Amino acid sequence: MNAPLRRVGVVVMILFGLLFANLNWIQAYKADEYRNSDYNGRVQVAEYERKRGNIEVGGTAFALSKETDGKLKFQRTYPGGAMYAHVLGYKPVNLGDTGIERLENDFLAGTSDQLIANRIKDMFTGDQTGGGNVLLTLSKRAQETAYKQLNDNQVGAKRGAAIAIDPRTGAVQALVSMPSFDPNPLASHDTNEATAEYNKLDKDKDRPLANRALGEVLPPGSTFKIVVAAAALENGVTQQTEIPAGSSYTPPTSGQPIRNAAAGICPQSQVTLREAVTQSCNTGFAQLGVRLGADKIKEKARAFGFEQDDLAVGETGEKGGLPVAASRTGEMTAPGGGTDPAALAQSSIGQRDVRMTPLQGALIAATVANGGSQMRPYLVKQLLGPDRTTVYDAAKPRELRQPISGQVAGDLRDMMVNVVKEGTGRKAAIDGYTVGGKTGTAQSGPNTPDHGWFIGFALDKNGTPVSAVCVELEQAGSGGSAEAARIAGRIMAAAIAEGR
Repeated sequence: MNAPLRRVGVVVMILFGLLFANLNWIQAYKADEYRNSDYNGRVQVAEYERKRGNIEVGGTAFALSKETDGKLKFQRTYPGGAMYAHVLGYKPVNLGDTGIERLENDFLAGTSDQLIANRIKDMFTGDQTGGGNVLLTLSKRAQETAYKQLNDNQVGAKRGAAIAIDPRTGAVQALVSMPSFDPNPLASHDTNEATAEYNKLDKDKDRPLANRALGEVLPPGSTFKIVVAAAALENGVTQQTEIPAGSSYTPPTSGQPIRNAAAGICPQSQVTLREAVTQSCNTGFAQLGVRLGADKIKEKARAFGFEQDDLAVGETGEKGGLPVAASRTGEMTAPGGGTDPAALAQSSIGQRDVRMTPLQGALIAATVANGGSQMRPYLVKQLLGPDRTTVYDAAKPRELRQPISGQVAGDLRDMMVNVVKEGTGRKAAIDGYTVGGKTGTAQSGPNTPDHGWFIGFALDKNGTPVSAVCVELEQAGSGGSAEAARIAGRIMAAAIAEGR
């Protein structure tokens, strides 16, 4: 064989080698990715051969499948419409699925390893046993109340969020993002219709597809004072310790004075920490933050869950869940390095670069109510097989962290209760229950209305925490925090009523 032929032979062998290597790469490493791709048409048709399981709340299915006469044998429908959209998500034909539909896709579709016995049985019987059913922790009453109260709020806010959790377990009782959307058109078997609806929602300036309860951060305003108060209580300050206050405070290195929301709020030169929390004294907390220093405040914020990049809300295990944006405190530093007192003062009242999710706000309130123990938030209560026999028992609550001691939690609880009794959170009160909370008003920009916040909790007559909540009304303007407190009280009252 001459040299040119040998070279051709070597090239051909190399090409065949590369071809076989690529084939093995696809078969061994990429098979699952291609098989489960949202754009694999054959897999989609096969998936619709089997009836998808329900997603249920309080015994009612809010995501279910109905038989059709089309090529795809089952149509996914959402009877609750927009009310549950940001929790359930949607299962489209030609788009990526979201929410619990995505998180529990294998179980709902019947392809989970937990349901392998059903698939083996189907091999012999020729049946197509349906997928499993997912039971959520949500309270129907609390969810309905949160949705209606947010959308009918009395200050005309068009965007916002509310989330309520059980402080003892971390079970999510309500989760609503406003505005919401109807997931039914997105699950249409007419892929052109589904794509057109998605594009319409995606281009909406109010971003209805965004989950503001978990995935959006905004300056929390005075609700962040609970974190600063916790840091103070751990560093020698008591409820009755007097701190500098006054009608105005100008931090060192800054010509911009910090003032209170009204002239009647802590005009005296000194107030107790309890009074500063009750009245939401900006000048007092700005000076307290500068006195404590950036490191102590940032450390305490991290202890509560700020800067956490990997939190997700789904099951209590390590499976993952709906993604949660990280809450941040910002740098609090001067351009040349070192702590900037002006930045620290603004940050101590929840402004500057401090950003928080509504979930983080609810976790702060829940931690205070639960004696300093912060439980891992979760949405999936139970998984049931197609025949509704238990596959995955009731979720086992897990502690996420212990941000504060029981003593500090008790002091914060007392002060937050006083906010609802005598301060800015009166509208959150619930007859027969002890309610604590903290309002927050946060600047949103130089020419835009302020955000309104409220974080709070409810205790029964035995002092047992039964609900914790955060309500955020974006650019709600004057009265936004009081309205957030009112809505929060309604949500917690609904959760209590269903739990009786």
